[in-house]
Amino acid sequence: MLGAVVVGIGTAGRVRIRDMVSPLPGSTAEKLSVKGFISRRNLDPQQGVSQISVNEAVSREDIQVAFVCTENMSHEDYIRTFLQAGKHVCVEYPMTVNYKAAVEMWDLAQEKGVILHEEHIELLTEEYKQLKREVEGKILQEGTLHFTGGALKPGFGSQVFSGIARLTWLVELFGELSVTTATIEEDSANNYRKTTAKLLTSDNRPLTWIEERGPNLPRAKNINFQFDSGSLTQLPPAPGGAVGLFMQDLIHFSAKLAGQVSPEELQREKIRILHCLQLAERIDQLCQR
Repeated sequence: MLGAVVVGIGTAGRVRIRDMVSPLPGSTAEKLSVKGFISRRNLDPQQGVSQISVNEAVSREDIQVAFVCTENMSHEDYIRTFLQAGKHVCVEYPMTVNYKAAVEMWDLAQEKGVILHEEHIELLTEEYKQLKREVEGKILQEGTLHFTGGALKPGFGSQVFSGIARLTWLVELFGELSVTTATIEEDSANNYRKTTAKLLTSDNRPLTWIEERGPNLPRAKNINFQFDSGSLTQLPPAPGGAVGLFMQDLIHFSAKLAGQVSPEELQREKIRILHCLQLAERIDQLCQR
């Protein structure tokens, strides 16, 4: 068994505790046991789990794993703290809000001989899996992915980094990308922001990624992908999954801890994560010009 601590008791943190308290029977997630949680607030026990301090978590020998479920801007400090202490880390996306820091985190994990895992539950949705099946084998001519959602809360960094799940969709669907232009429209008084990035695939097919957020915008993904064989203008219908998204991620992470994920797959994930962070940083730089 590996003991774990959960950092941050928002929605994701509570789900992490729930999934470790009641893991999927017969899965690698059964090898994790939650020993405590960390919060800036003083809280009563959560689902039978007591609050502990960061210092206690890093010094306890029965805690080998940390789940970082805090605001994006604080991820880097927590990751560094736990990696330095030789603990495995699972962090909500984005791992960091700059590329250089992410490279440092991977290097530190390698130096310490521990697993660093960035959660990407959007790649585990039935909606995405069905879309990937639809796109498979088709030759892209051009495409757009337009996300809308509510205004971002403080502490989540730029709109680009907080929306990196959508950028990850595009990279997973169409391969390595480059950025040509990026612009941002802002209405600070009404908490509205729209980022538009123009991207190119490795064979120079244009993709447009739009993140649009404001107080009254519905949470939705709109697509328009044109292929040599036709078009895809809405997400294909998909059934609900039998296993929850965070549980799927927990099983994948615990499989890494158990040495059941190949070095090739670990390397492919690392390359994809760093590529997406580098793209996000480039988009942010272009938006600030």
